Amino acid sequence: MPESANQPIVRALNIHKKYKDVVALDGIEIEIMPSEFTALLGPNGAGKTTLVEIIEGIQLPDSGEITLFGKHWIGNKDELYRQIGLSFQETRFEDKLTVAETLKLFASFFRLNNARVDEILNIVNLEEKRKAYVMNLSGGQRQKLALGIALLNEPKLLILDEPTTGLDPTARREIWAILHSLKKKQGTAMILTSHYMEEAENLCDKIIIIDKGKVLAKGTLKELIADSKTSEIIQFKVNDRSLFPDFSSFNDLREINWDDSTNLVTMNVDNTSAFLPELIAKLNNAGCKISELRCRYVTLDDLFIRMTGRKLTD
Repeated sequence: MPESANQPIVRALNIHKKYKDVVALDGIEIEIMPSEFTALLGPNGAGKTTLVEIIEGIQLPDSGEITLFGKHWIGNKDELYRQIGLSFQETRFEDKLTVAETLKLFASFFRLNNARVDEILNIVNLEEKRKAYVMNLSGGQRQKLALGIALLNEPKLLILDEPTTGLDPTARREIWAILHSLKKKQGTAMILTSHYMEEAENLCDKIIIIDKGKVLAKGTLKELIADSKTSEIIQFKVNDRSLFPDFSSFNDLREINWDDSTNLVTMNVDNTSAFLPELIAKLNNAGCKISELRCRYVTLDDLFIRMTGRKLTD
């Protein structure tokens, strides 16, 4: 079945995978559409790596169905691998090869000429490093090289496993800029695993949150926040929790969470501008002093903690 704008290029249906007594995937179902950037988020052990390896054709599910571009891996590996690009968290290169030589080596696997190597050097902003030995590249430059290799065959689907882990903020944003340009110019779809919430928010159209082998939520950031039924947060610290008044009668208050180690209060509210004056007045009347008051919108990090009970980096 040829892919179209209305057909998913990745479709996983009721995927199950088990390692002895450990359930890695428990009925996972996802779809990736053409030109769509999708983030797979989950804490360690959530099942992300297993799912990505099944999508990549490295593993087979115990049950369920996985198709890429409407085709199964069995009997179609050569064709499917020509349409995908892979970039891992850490890629080992031959240190004594130059950047250009490394790209030429991988280009030869696809029978691509030197013109494509030159294009890639420009795309990933490594033209000035074409004669540099890989051993002399910075971490960010190595990741650009890994990304360039993944792009050599002009993939319709790019799979990136934590591509900016360990990079400084400047190098991370350079990778983001390359990916934004790639999507705009080539319409490439992408699956991204990441431990950076900001990365998922910045790059991805759709977010899929996975924990304990199940999909907890999926959609755009706007849709996920709308489903959470609140989009605003008030945070502050109190000097004495025993003086904290009862707010159960406040209709705009959705939820209160305490951090016992710091006395940090987090309130999920419907309307900060309406709620805040009443909050301050009630706290003052109770003699409860507050500090470090902040008002903000719900972030992806907030949603993730609410769904999984953990931070992404836990």
